[in-house]
Amino acid sequence: MSQPLVSVVLPTFNRLRFLKPAVESVFLQSFQDWELIIADDGSDEDTRAYLRTLPAPQVKILWLPHCANPSRLRNAAIRASGGRYIALLDSDDVWAAAKLERQVQAMDSAPHCGWSYTLENFIDETGGPYTRARLRTFPPKSGWIFESLLKLEVAMSMPTILATAELLGRIGGFDEQLKFGEWHDLSLRLALASEVLVVAEPLCAVRMHDEHYTADRMHEQLGWLQLYRKMRDLVAEPELREYCSRVCADTALYIARLQMAQGAYADALTVLTETSPLARGFPSWWWGVLKEIARPFIPRRLLASTRKAGPKALP
Repeated sequence: MSQPLVSVVLPTFNRLRFLKPAVESVFLQSFQDWELIIADDGSDEDTRAYLRTLPAPQVKILWLPHCANPSRLRNAAIRASGGRYIALLDSDDVWAAAKLERQVQAMDSAPHCGWSYTLENFIDETGGPYTRARLRTFPPKSGWIFESLLKLEVAMSMPTILATAELLGRIGGFDEQLKFGEWHDLSLRLALASEVLVVAEPLCAVRMHDEHYTADRMHEQLGWLQLYRKMRDLVAEPELREYCSRVCADTALYIARLQMAQGAYADALTVLTETSPLARGFPSWWWGVLKEIARPFIPRRLLASTRKAGPKALP
Protein backbone atom coordinates (compact mmCIF):
# COMPACT_ATOMS: atom_id res chain seq x y z
CA MET A 1 0.00 0.00 0.00
CA SER A 2 1.17 3.53 -0.75
CA GLN A 3 1.72 5.81 2.22
CA PRO A 4 -1.09 8.25 3.10
CA LEU A 5 -0.51 11.97 2.65
CA VAL A 6 -1.35 12.82 6.29
CA SER A 7 -0.40 10.97 9.48
CA VAL A 8 -2.61 11.90 12.42
CA VAL A 9 -0.79 11.57 15.74
CA LEU A 10 -2.95 11.07 18.83
CA PRO A 11 -1.62 10.18 22.32
CA THR A 12 -4.14 8.82 24.82
CA PHE A 13 -4.49 7.59 28.37
CA ASN A 14 -8.03 6.51 29.35
CA ARG A 15 -10.63 9.36 29.23
CA LEU A 16 -12.70 7.17 26.90
CA ARG A 17 -15.65 9.59 26.94
CA PHE A 18 -13.43 12.21 25.29
CA LEU A 19 -11.36 9.84 23.16
CA LYS A 20 -14.30 8.51 21.15
CA PRO A 21 -15.42 11.92 19.79
CA ALA A 22 -11.78 12.78 18.98
CA VAL A 23 -11.35 9.60 16.93
CA GLU A 24 -14.75 10.03 15.28
CA SER A 25 -13.78 13.53 14.16
CA VAL A 26 -10.87 12.00 12.22
CA PHE A 27 -13.13 9.47 10.48
CA LEU A 28 -15.56 12.28 9.57
CA GLN A 29 -12.91 14.27 7.68
CA SER A 30 -13.82 15.28 4.14
CA PHE A 31 -10.15 14.57 3.30
CA GLN A 32 -9.62 10.82 3.57
CA ASP A 33 -5.98 10.23 2.58
CA TRP A 34 -4.81 9.77 6.17
CA GLU A 35 -3.59 7.25 8.68
CA LEU A 36 -4.32 7.54 12.41
CA ILE A 37 -1.54 6.55 14.79
CA ILE A 38 -2.69 6.27 18.40
CA ALA A 39 0.00 6.03 21.07
CA ASP A 40 -1.65 4.42 24.09
CA ASP A 41 -0.02 5.21 27.44
CA GLY A 42 -0.93 1.97 29.19
CA SER A 43 -4.66 2.66 29.39
CA ASP A 44 -7.18 0.58 31.31
CA GLU A 45 -8.91 -2.37 29.64
CA ASP A 46 -12.07 -0.48 28.61
CA THR A 47 -10.01 2.00 26.58
CA ARG A 48 -7.85 -0.77 25.13
CA ALA A 49 -10.95 -2.73 24.15
CA TYR A 50 -12.29 0.29 22.26
CA LEU A 51 -8.97 0.85 20.50
CA ARG A 52 -8.93 -2.78 19.33
CA THR A 53 -12.23 -2.15 17.47
CA LEU A 54 -10.68 0.54 15.24
CA PRO A 55 -10.02 -0.64 11.69
CA ALA A 56 -6.54 -1.54 10.52
CA PRO A 57 -4.47 -0.68 8.53
CA GLN A 58 -5.79 2.90 8.48
CA VAL A 59 -5.47 2.99 12.28
CA LYS A 60 -2.25 1.89 13.97
CA ILE A 61 -2.14 1.39 17.74
CA LEU A 62 1.15 1.68 19.61
CA TRP A 63 0.72 -0.21 22.90
CA LEU A 64 3.21 1.56 25.19
CA PRO A 65 3.98 1.23 28.90
CA HIS A 66 2.62 4.04 31.04
CA CYS A 67 4.99 7.02 31.19
CA ALA A 68 2.70 10.05 31.74
CA ASN A 69 4.80 11.91 29.16
CA PRO A 70 2.71 13.10 26.16
CA SER A 71 5.83 14.27 24.30
CA ARG A 72 7.33 10.77 24.44
CA LEU A 73 4.06 9.31 23.15
CA ARG A 74 3.81 11.82 20.29
CA ASN A 75 7.42 11.21 19.26
CA ALA A 76 6.80 7.45 19.17
CA ALA A 77 3.78 8.00 16.92
CA ILE A 78 5.71 10.40 14.68
CA ARG A 79 8.48 7.82 14.26
CA ALA A 80 5.86 5.24 13.22
CA SER A 81 4.22 7.61 10.70
CA GLY A 82 4.64 7.55 6.94
CA GLY A 83 2.76 10.63 5.79
CA ARG A 84 4.18 13.73 4.16
CA TYR A 85 2.29 15.81 6.70
CA ILE A 86 1.87 15.24 10.44
CA ALA A 87 -1.37 16.41 12.06
CA LEU A 88 -1.51 16.67 15.84
CA LEU A 89 -4.66 15.83 17.78
CA ASP A 90 -5.22 15.49 21.52
CA SER A 91 -7.53 12.80 22.87
CA ASP A 92 -10.00 15.31 24.33
CA ASP A 93 -10.35 17.65 21.33
CA VAL A 94 -12.29 17.37 18.06
CA TRP A 95 -11.81 18.59 14.49
CA ALA A 96 -14.30 20.13 12.10
CA ALA A 97 -14.94 17.88 9.10
CA ALA A 98 -13.09 20.21 6.70
CA LYS A 99 -10.01 20.64 8.90
CA LEU A 100 -7.51 18.47 7.04
CA GLU A 101 -8.88 19.36 3.61
CA ARG A 102 -8.49 23.11 4.21
CA GLN A 103 -5.00 22.79 5.66
CA VAL A 104 -3.64 20.39 3.06
CA GLN A 105 -4.91 22.64 0.26
CA ALA A 106 -3.33 25.68 1.91
CA MET A 107 -0.01 23.93 2.54
CA ASP A 108 0.16 22.57 -1.02
CA SER A 109 -0.25 26.13 -2.33
CA ALA A 110 2.51 27.54 -0.07
CA PRO A 111 5.52 25.18 -0.25
CA HIS A 112 7.73 27.76 1.50
CA CYS A 113 5.74 27.18 4.71
CA GLY A 114 6.67 24.02 6.55
CA TRP A 115 3.77 24.21 9.00
CA SER A 116 0.34 25.73 9.48
CA TYR A 117 -2.35 26.22 12.08
CA THR A 118 -6.04 27.08 12.19
CA LEU A 119 -8.23 29.02 14.55
CA GLU A 120 -10.18 27.19 17.24
CA ASN A 121 -13.32 27.24 19.34
CA PHE A 122 -13.53 26.12 22.96
CA ILE A 123 -16.01 23.58 24.27
CA ASP A 124 -16.86 22.22 27.71
CA GLU A 125 -17.00 18.64 28.98
CA THR A 126 -20.34 18.01 27.25
CA GLY A 127 -19.26 19.45 23.90
CA GLY A 128 -21.21 22.69 24.34
CA PRO A 129 -19.67 26.18 24.09
CA TYR A 130 -17.26 26.93 26.93
CA THR A 131 -18.66 29.84 28.93
CA ARG A 132 -17.14 29.41 32.39
CA ALA A 133 -14.41 31.99 31.84
CA ARG A 134 -13.34 34.43 29.15
CA LEU A 135 -10.28 33.11 27.35
CA ARG A 136 -7.59 35.28 25.85
CA THR A 137 -7.65 35.43 22.07
CA PHE A 138 -4.80 36.22 19.69
CA PRO A 139 -4.89 37.70 16.18
CA PRO A 140 -3.77 35.13 13.59
CA LYS A 141 -0.41 35.78 11.97
CA SER A 142 1.45 34.14 9.09
CA GLY A 143 5.12 34.29 8.10
CA TRP A 144 8.06 34.42 10.49
CA ILE A 145 6.39 34.60 13.90
CA PHE A 146 9.04 33.47 16.39
CA GLU A 147 9.33 36.79 18.23
CA SER A 148 5.53 37.16 18.42
CA LEU A 149 5.23 33.62 19.79
CA LEU A 150 8.00 34.19 22.30
CA LYS A 151 6.30 37.34 23.60
CA LEU A 152 2.87 35.64 23.66
CA GLU A 153 1.47 38.06 21.10
CA VAL A 154 0.26 35.14 19.01
CA ALA A 155 -0.53 31.56 19.98
CA MET A 156 -2.13 28.44 18.64
CA SER A 157 -3.57 25.26 20.12
CA MET A 158 -1.72 22.01 19.57
CA PRO A 159 -4.56 20.20 17.70
CA THR A 160 -4.67 22.97 15.07
CA ILE A 161 -1.11 22.30 13.85
CA LEU A 162 -0.22 20.54 10.61
CA ALA A 163 3.51 20.29 9.77
CA THR A 164 5.63 18.51 7.23
CA ALA A 165 7.28 15.36 8.50
CA GLU A 166 10.58 16.71 7.15
CA LEU A 167 10.36 19.86 9.30
CA LEU A 168 9.37 17.96 12.44
CA GLY A 169 12.27 15.60 11.92
CA ARG A 170 14.68 18.48 11.35
CA ILE A 171 13.80 20.20 14.64
CA GLY A 172 13.84 16.92 16.59
CA GLY A 173 10.13 16.55 17.38
CA PHE A 174 8.87 17.16 20.89
CA ASP A 175 11.17 17.85 23.82
CA GLU A 176 10.58 14.89 26.13
CA GLN A 177 12.16 16.75 29.05
CA LEU A 178 9.28 19.26 29.04
CA LYS A 179 6.06 17.94 30.55
CA PHE A 180 4.44 21.37 30.63
CA GLY A 181 4.43 23.88 27.79
CA GLU A 182 5.71 21.28 25.33
CA TRP A 183 3.28 22.49 22.67
CA HIS A 184 4.62 26.07 22.96
CA ASP A 185 8.19 24.80 22.80
CA LEU A 186 7.41 22.89 19.62
CA SER A 187 5.70 25.92 18.07
CA LEU A 188 8.67 28.14 18.92
CA ARG A 189 11.16 25.75 17.35
CA LEU A 190 8.94 25.34 14.27
CA ALA A 191 8.80 29.14 14.03
CA LEU A 192 12.60 29.39 14.20
CA ALA A 193 12.93 26.95 11.31
CA SER A 194 10.13 27.94 8.93
CA GLU A 195 7.45 30.44 8.04
CA VAL A 196 3.94 29.47 9.10
CA LEU A 197 0.64 29.64 7.23
CA VAL A 198 -2.64 30.44 8.98
CA VAL A 199 -5.95 29.00 7.87
CA ALA A 200 -8.16 31.64 9.46
CA GLU A 201 -11.14 29.41 10.17
CA PRO A 202 -12.13 27.78 13.49
CA LEU A 203 -11.55 24.17 12.43
CA CYS A 204 -10.76 22.68 15.83
CA ALA A 205 -12.70 22.53 19.11
CA VAL A 206 -10.47 22.53 22.19
CA ARG A 207 -12.15 20.95 25.20
CA MET A 208 -11.87 22.69 28.57
CA HIS A 209 -12.33 20.41 31.58
CA ASP A 210 -10.89 19.54 34.99
CA GLU A 211 -8.83 16.54 33.89
CA HIS A 212 -6.02 18.41 32.11
CA TYR A 213 -2.60 17.32 33.36
CA THR A 214 -1.61 21.02 33.09
CA ALA A 215 -4.00 21.82 35.93
CA ASP A 216 -1.02 21.56 38.32
CA ARG A 217 -0.22 25.28 38.55
CA MET A 218 3.10 24.87 40.34
CA HIS A 219 4.58 22.41 37.87
CA GLU A 220 3.11 24.33 34.95
CA GLN A 221 5.06 27.41 36.02
CA LEU A 222 8.20 25.34 36.55
CA GLY A 223 7.73 24.14 32.98
CA TRP A 224 7.50 27.71 31.68
CA LEU A 225 10.68 28.58 33.57
CA GLN A 226 12.46 25.62 31.97
CA LEU A 227 11.11 26.58 28.54
CA TYR A 228 12.26 30.20 28.63
CA ARG A 229 15.68 29.25 29.93
CA LYS A 230 15.93 26.94 26.92
CA MET A 231 14.77 29.67 24.51
CA ARG A 232 17.33 32.08 25.90
CA ASP A 233 20.06 29.65 24.87
CA LEU A 234 18.56 29.17 21.39
CA VAL A 235 18.22 32.81 20.31
CA ALA A 236 21.08 35.08 19.31
CA GLU A 237 19.44 38.53 19.42
CA PRO A 238 20.36 40.39 22.64
CA GLU A 239 16.86 41.87 22.95
CA LEU A 240 15.22 38.45 22.85
CA ARG A 241 17.77 36.96 25.25
CA GLU A 242 17.01 39.78 27.69
CA TYR A 243 13.28 39.19 27.25
CA CYS A 244 13.72 35.50 28.10
CA SER A 245 15.80 36.41 31.15
CA ARG A 246 13.08 38.77 32.38
CA VAL A 247 10.40 36.11 31.92
CA CYS A 248 12.57 33.67 33.88
CA ALA A 249 13.04 36.23 36.66
CA ASP A 250 9.33 36.99 36.98
CA THR A 251 8.32 33.34 36.76
CA ALA A 252 10.87 32.29 39.39
CA LEU A 253 9.51 34.90 41.77
CA TYR A 254 5.97 33.67 41.21
CA ILE A 255 7.03 30.06 41.82
CA ALA A 256 8.89 31.09 44.99
CA ARG A 257 5.76 32.83 46.23
CA LEU A 258 3.69 29.67 45.69
CA GLN A 259 6.30 27.50 47.37
CA MET A 260 6.68 29.78 50.39
CA ALA A 261 2.90 29.88 50.79
CA GLN A 262 3.09 26.08 51.08
CA GLY A 263 5.96 26.26 53.57
CA ALA A 264 8.48 24.92 51.05
CA TYR A 265 11.12 27.54 51.89
CA ALA A 266 14.09 25.43 50.77
CA ASP A 267 12.49 24.85 47.35
CA ALA A 268 11.81 28.57 46.99
CA LEU A 269 15.42 29.40 47.83
CA THR A 270 16.63 26.84 45.27
CA VAL A 271 14.50 28.32 42.48
CA LEU A 272 15.65 31.86 43.25
CA THR A 273 19.31 30.84 43.52
CA GLU A 274 19.27 28.89 40.26
CA THR A 275 17.61 31.81 38.43
CA SER A 276 19.80 34.55 39.89
CA PRO A 277 22.46 34.48 37.10
CA LEU A 278 19.73 35.45 34.62
CA ALA A 279 17.73 37.74 36.89
CA ARG A 280 20.15 39.75 38.97
CA GLY A 281 20.41 42.50 36.36
CA PHE A 282 16.75 43.46 36.93
CA PRO A 283 16.09 45.73 39.94
CA SER A 284 12.50 44.45 40.10
CA TRP A 285 13.83 40.93 40.72
CA TRP A 286 15.85 42.07 43.77
CA TRP A 287 12.79 43.92 45.07
CA GLY A 288 10.70 40.80 44.59
CA VAL A 289 13.23 38.59 46.38
CA LEU A 290 13.37 40.96 49.35
CA LYS A 291 9.59 41.10 49.51
CA GLU A 292 9.27 37.30 49.46
CA ILE A 293 11.86 36.96 52.23
CA ALA A 294 10.11 39.62 54.31
CA ARG A 295 6.58 38.45 53.52
CA PRO A 296 6.02 36.48 56.77
CA PHE A 297 6.88 39.59 58.79
CA ILE A 298 4.92 42.24 56.83
CA PRO A 299 1.32 43.11 57.85
CA ARG A 300 -1.15 41.98 55.21
CA ARG A 301 -2.50 45.48 54.58
CA LEU A 302 0.98 46.84 53.83
CA LEU A 303 1.78 43.81 51.67
CA ALA A 304 -1.33 44.42 49.58
CA SER A 305 -0.20 47.95 48.83
CA THR A 306 3.08 46.64 47.34
CA ARG A 307 1.53 43.90 45.27
CA LYS A 308 1.75 45.83 42.00
CA ALA A 309 5.52 45.59 42.11
CA GLY A 310 5.45 41.80 42.19
CA PRO A 311 5.92 39.38 39.31
CA LYS A 312 3.20 38.24 36.94
CA ALA A 313 2.66 34.59 36.14
CA LEU A 314 2.68 33.38 32.58
CA PRO A 315 -0.69 32.31 31.19
